[in-house]
Amino acid sequence: MIKLEDITIEFGEDPLFQNLSWTITPEPHRVGLVGPNGAGKTTLLKVIAGDQRVDSGTITREGVSIGYLEQDVQELPEDRTVREEALRAFEEVLALEEQEQEISRELEAIDHESDRHEKLLNRLHRVQERLDAQDAHRIRPRTEATLTGLGFAPDELDRPLRTFSGGWRMRAALARLLLKQPDVLLLDEPTNHLDIESIDWLEDTLETYPGAVILVSHDRSVLDRMVTSTAELVRGRLLHYDGNYSHYLEAREARYERWRRKYENQQKRIEKIQEFISKFRYNAARASQVQSRIKKLEKMDRIPPPPDPAPAMSFEFPEPPRSGVVVLELSAFSKTYDTEHGPETVFTDAGPLTIERGDKVALVGPNGAGKSTLARIIGGREDFAGTRTEGHNVEMAFHAQHQAKTMDPDQTVFDTVREAAPDRPKTELRSLLGRFLFTSEDAFKDVRVLSGGEKSRLSLARTLLSPANLLLLDEPTNHLDIQSREVLIEALQKYEGTFVLVSHDRHVLDAVAEKTWRVGGGTVRTFLGNYSDFRWQVEEGSARPLQDVHEAEPPAEPSPNGHDAATGDTDPPAEDNDPSAPDARPDGPFADLNSYQLKQKLEDTEARILEIEEKQEELEAAMADPDAYDGDGVEARELSDEYNALKKELSGLYEEWEVLTEHVMALED
Repeated sequence: MIKLEDITIEFGEDPLFQNLSWTITPEPHRVGLVGPNGAGKTTLLKVIAGDQRVDSGTITREGVSIGYLEQDVQELPEDRTVREEALRAFEEVLALEEQEQEISRELEAIDHESDRHEKLLNRLHRVQERLDAQDAHRIRPRTEATLTGLGFAPDELDRPLRTFSGGWRMRAALARLLLKQPDVLLLDEPTNHLDIESIDWLEDTLETYPGAVILVSHDRSVLDRMVTSTAELVRGRLLHYDGNYSHYLEAREARYERWRRKYENQQKRIEKIQEFISKFRYNAARASQVQSRIKKLEKMDRIPPPPDPAPAMSFEFPEPPRSGVVVLELSAFSKTYDTEHGPETVFTDAGPLTIERGDKVALVGPNGAGKSTLARIIGGREDFAGTRTEGHNVEMAFHAQHQAKTMDPDQTVFDTVREAAPDRPKTELRSLLGRFLFTSEDAFKDVRVLSGGEKSRLSLARTLLSPANLLLLDEPTNHLDIQSREVLIEALQKYEGTFVLVSHDRHVLDAVAEKTWRVGGGTVRTFLGNYSDFRWQVEEGSARPLQDVHEAEPPAEPSPNGHDAATGDTDPPAEDNDPSAPDARPDGPFADLNSYQLKQKLEDTEARILEIEEKQEELEAAMADPDAYDGDGVEARELSDEYNALKKELSGLYEEWEVLTEHVMALED
């Protein structure tokens, strides 16, 4: 068990944490740690891991092992291979295997009839028993499966870590932690450098993780699928919620509203008491009453004001000039890089590809498949074998994945945007920076001192300086928090031009894309719909290039979001008016009830639905009360359990109501 009790950390004038308490047990559960940037999420993980000292409070760690994946992985020995780094999870097994080999070598070198030989045999037997108890024969297959799941190719496992980027070294460190399986696993932005396929694999793995997982992530899809509860850091305080991120948003809104009402009501009471004290302070006849109210104020537990909403970006893309119908065409194209390991072919006779006015394209595929390369080819920033043809009146804006490489680190934030639009008034440029959360002081910081999130926002700001009708956005969500990603989604949904988007955030892709290009195997395949549509087609075994969908075939079943898998058609099917159709009255558990009994059952069901909905409102108000989350949150969990039970019952009642309504309507017809 890990227990934080009344810990405080002072950073500047305001404490980062103040009397924060949290008990973490090793039982299997997954917590999403959320809060605005700067709230202290990474610092809290460091405190739990023992890498950060506190100014006051106590920390107890009893009988638990802790694993911590930092956002920026520390340097790993460069000569160590990927496989060797992951196998460090089994240091005890590796030590036993070394002992086994040493004993075997010694046995071969001594007389088989000696007493020493007999002792060595007994020792070897004990070592082998320990190896068997730890399933030593499974550690290498497990290691290979984990590394492959995280995106490493089989021929990469024995390459030195120095030949990989920081993102790939992070995957090796993550693999080691997942194989080691500590009782408490702390993950700080583990999906930052993962592609969608690896994120899917990680989610599946963590769903069955045998210990506690505490996760910091800006990926809403990850938080929705992976976590079973949510802990919010706000004003140095930790607030707990059951459920995933979407449930947390709903519960937080209710809690904050309740908090706001309690705070406002208390302020009104305080104001009235202070008015009484001021009015009768010098009235001898009311002296005892005045003193009583002064003591009441002194003893009153003051409710702090609820936190203001965190500042958020605010922008829309400029209205784009009208381009031709065909925005850009690529003939069949190829691309090969010369690397230290020899030629590396990314595309071989891929395409042809056509981007038409109004297309909203998502580029997906494994890391290294060529998504960024394709974005640069489209943008005219990469040489290749083939032909690239721009349409009429195309104005392009490009957001690079590694935006730091496109900006002068010695320039200030203000000079960076002024360089992109030297004719714009200074006031307009400062206003633009303000909408991207850069203060007047921030405007004069050098680019080199900016955080990853600040560089992402600055790069996005530059794309707004010239109206463009073709946006090429390569991982624009990198380093952006969830709130900023939602702002980007809204801006792209309103944008009337054409865009090609590379992102590993499935929530963003689902919200904005209408066409998906799957990059991999040296080619590009085109599918209608967003990422979920594409995944549905793959899982149903119906994924195929868009150019094949016009062949004569029976209509495909609709995908989960209502788009036809082949045509993207969202029109409902025509009603069947065949008079020879069978009786429309549905069969079901109430088919034997007469008309009176059906109507009575329907009334009873409606009454129960109203009763549950009223009870849910009461529980929502109770769950919004901050007092319910004091201590270890036992009261909050009880409220949540009751709420979820009612929610489940209500779902069944809604289904029952629909069936009963159909019965009654069929009888009345």
